[in-house]
Amino acid sequence: MNNEIILESQNLRKEFGALIAVAGVNVKVGKNTIHSVIGPNGAGKTTFFNLLSGTLPPTSGRVIFKGKDITNVPVHQTIHLGIGRSFQITNLFPNLTALENVRLACQSLGKDSFRFFQSHKQFRKYEERAMEVLEEVGLGKRALSPAKTLPHGDQRKLELAMILAPNPEVLLLDEPTAGMAAEQVPELIDLIKKVHASGNKTIILVEHNMNVVMSISDRITVMHLGEVLAEGSPTEIAANETVQKAYLGELYSEQ
Repeated sequence: MNNEIILESQNLRKEFGALIAVAGVNVKVGKNTIHSVIGPNGAGKTTFFNLLSGTLPPTSGRVIFKGKDITNVPVHQTIHLGIGRSFQITNLFPNLTALENVRLACQSLGKDSFRFFQSHKQFRKYEERAMEVLEEVGLGKRALSPAKTLPHGDQRKLELAMILAPNPEVLLLDEPTAGMAAEQVPELIDLIKKVHASGNKTIILVEHNMNVVMSISDRITVMHLGEVLAEGSPTEIAANETVQKAYLGELYSEQ
């Protein structure tokens, strides 16, 4: 495992009135690893994820990316730093084609991000990049299909393509298999593995499917009641009795 830390939370805390959703969490994510964050409902994992990405400001604590404090950088600016994120609910332009969705994601980092009515030729470089990414995620043949006509599994792939379009160093994936049929999950997981293996990509994911987490992760952080309950390799987490009592046993019994 790479010992270089690319993203780190330091005493990260988030309060919603009297509710402490995240209570002083310290997590270090190694560069070029797949790091999963798991926990039962109400554990604080999604709030923690939103703090890492800039979607929410913390009550206190810091987020460090490549040695720099990005705690107060909003989510629309973190992509310029090299961090891309997905959401539990697919976040697409339903009436635009798959190609147009990804092209707009490419434009977001260029000088043409708000020139929606310029000649199509102005955006050739973005379109070429968009097609390249669509091919990478297996949607090349669906490039001209409206996003709303794609099956849910393909919509998830399209969202991943949109995240990959600006070529970020860190991908934050929030419940990537949410809403997918069981038979679709292995294909998406293979795709995530392929993306990770294809370049210098660090992937952080919140995921409820323990089979996915155990098969894909280099390291796992387990949260419970806003705090880190345990952290380690999949083997270490599976063998951790505290985790089993608090989470894994309950979850596996539901499968």
